[in-house]
Amino acid sequence: MAIWKGTSRGTLTGFKIYVWIIKTFGLYPAYFVLLFVAAYFIIFSFNSTKSTYYLFRKRLGYPPVAAALNVYWSYFTFGRIQLDRIAITSGLKKKFTFEFDGIEYIQNLLKQGKGGILLTAHIGNFNLAKHFFEERHAEAVVNLVITDFEHRQIKSYLDSVTGKPDVKVIVLKDDLSHIFHMKKALENNELLVFAADRFLENSKTYDVEFLGKKVKFPHGPFKLAGRNKIPVLFVHLMREKNFHYHFFARPYNPEKFTSKEILKSYLEDLEKMVKKYPHQWYNYYDYWNDFS
Repeated sequence: MAIWKGTSRGTLTGFKIYVWIIKTFGLYPAYFVLLFVAAYFIIFSFNSTKSTYYLFRKRLGYPPVAAALNVYWSYFTFGRIQLDRIAITSGLKKKFTFEFDGIEYIQNLLKQGKGGILLTAHIGNFNLAKHFFEERHAEAVVNLVITDFEHRQIKSYLDSVTGKPDVKVIVLKDDLSHIFHMKKALENNELLVFAADRFLENSKTYDVEFLGKKVKFPHGPFKLAGRNKIPVLFVHLMREKNFHYHFFARPYNPEKFTSKEILKSYLEDLEKMVKKYPHQWYNYYDYWNDFS
């Protein structure tokens, strides 16, 4: 996997325009504008387009024309999910329906009193997970463990529009201070959420097969869980038809509670999700290091 450099799609001006469209005209006009924005990215984000085409063509086995069309739909879906986030947190939540699948696993995890690790990926719309916890687990304290603070300006603006998220944030830092914060959170029976499908430069990695080809995944979350025998769930929040969101939670039921076994189960779960929702996995770079 090529090292992720911390760049993401979107600009502050673009977000401001979409917030204005949603608040003035509603969601459907915003989706309509997005049809043209997605076409723009097809042409002017060549590296992302190339990498996404590779995913559909080589890793998922789509025919050439279908792979090209699905690149466009991937861009459109990514944009639509960002608009949903703005809409839901700006008072339009009633327009959407939500399904809880495996919520009992979170209940069982919290009862153990050990804290827990929720492993997700850059897939779906996990930014909306706070709404699921608000309705079903108001007592749960969620800590999002992140590295991508490069878009502070956009995050700050979205917070001013939608309100501060009801999750805590632990930022991975060079001085390793995040370790203390994670340890304290687990001692308080809180949840740590990792998007475990990316790694950064100088981080330790595993070299494993994913979607038929070797790729690197970070040591951190898997070793943390394996060494300390912390309960693990695989979680995803996916968009489905007709403004419907589906929250998945699946437990890790190990034969051996080791970091490599957790990673193996995580990849099996993630591969199923990518194949079921191929347009909602958002790693728009040379993930398999195939173009260098």
